[in-house]
Amino acid sequence: MFDNLSKFLAQQYSQDFAAWLIGEPIALTELKPTELSLEPIRADSVILLKSLSVIIHSEFQTDPDVDMGFRMADYALRIYRKFPDRRLVQVVVYLRETNSEEVYRTTFEANNFKHEFQVIRLWEQPTESFLARPGLWPYAALTKTLDRPSVLREVARRIDELDDRREQANLLAISAVMGGLSLDKDTIRRILRRNLMKESVIYQEWEQEITQRANQQARQDERETIALNMLQENMPLEAIVRVTGLTIAQLQQLQASQQQP
Repeated sequence: MFDNLSKFLAQQYSQDFAAWLIGEPIALTELKPTELSLEPIRADSVILLKSLSVIIHSEFQTDPDVDMGFRMADYALRIYRKFPDRRLVQVVVYLRETNSEEVYRTTFEANNFKHEFQVIRLWEQPTESFLARPGLWPYAALTKTLDRPSVLREVARRIDELDDRREQANLLAISAVMGGLSLDKDTIRRILRRNLMKESVIYQEWEQEITQRANQQARQDERETIALNMLQENMPLEAIVRVTGLTIAQLQQLQASQQQP
């Protein structure tokens, strides 16, 4: 979820991200991971932005990842193969504070190969920098501060001053999710306007996903209930599979669960 929200922000506020990550508020367009692939590559947490002179590869992580160094090196080589003349900036952004040594690792070494990349730990970053640009507001409450509720209130105030209601709703929704990494739900609900969040396309997508999952679970529960009734009637497993769509393995698990004391 957090990486997808960061992708959304990076696409909508590319100049804000460029100003933060490379110090230049230049316009950037999306570079799709498939443009770099010689074979399948993990792309779920990857944000790739490009201009005529620079490519930014960033990954937003809530928790440490021991494979991060290899992934950054892998992308660097793929990007160089496709765009050898462009400057490459690679940044791993860690969102949630941790004492793990992995969040301090900035190199990947294997045999005689060595690759370096940048790491940003949000909890060490100055809050003021993230209050300066709308695209960075949702991260502000995760930065270096002794009063996170006050920072979130300041973010809410700035969002409230925006003219575009849809933009307000999107930034509120993302700020609520990001804030959840450092603040409790009650605090977030008191500070952010939940009624406006519901107008966000992001919030609406979440509701649709939740509804779909609930419907899928309800259908699964119904199939399992039917299967249990058929099992109690000692009907052949093959027949139950045809009726319910469950697999033999799932039916065996159901049988085992019913036999447990």
